[in-house]
Amino acid sequence: MGETEGIDSNQYLTFKLDDEVFGLEIGKVREVLDFTNVTRVPQTPEFMRGVINLRGSVVPVMDLRLKFDMAQAEDTVNTCIIITEIEMDGETTVLGALADSVQEVLDLEPEQIEPAPKMGTKLPTDFIKGMGKQEEHFVILLDIDRVFSVEEIAEVKSSAA
Repeated sequence: MGETEGIDSNQYLTFKLDDEVFGLEIGKVREVLDFTNVTRVPQTPEFMRGVINLRGSVVPVMDLRLKFDMAQAEDTVNTCIIITEIEMDGETTVLGALADSVQEVLDLEPEQIEPAPKMGTKLPTDFIKGMGKQEEHFVILLDIDRVFSVEEIAEVKSSAA
């Protein structure tokens, strides 16, 4: 599973947060759900919207807009939850990532991906895999395993338990 070469490595699920387009490696995405009722868990970080019941499992839902210091948006018919698997300290954790809307699955060849910028972005660049070029637009490619810290994941897992 640690193999990054192959067919999945150049496919990204693209989604919007505000006016920016982000991409997640398709191999990290389990499924996309329509927005559903999220149960708020007291005393959790603000970016943790709560938990959902996914076929009998408790799955924490994170608001990526809040994590990335963007304004919280009203939930709309396009709001969705991207169910992802993240690897941290050798463990796989299932998380829901709240997005304004899902766009498409995008094929990007290695020559269409630029390194993450060193400055000029509101986001720290350690969890940006690169910038995918799609016509005149950029897609911010996230390394979902690095978006949340070990401490944040531990707090979220204990809150969801």
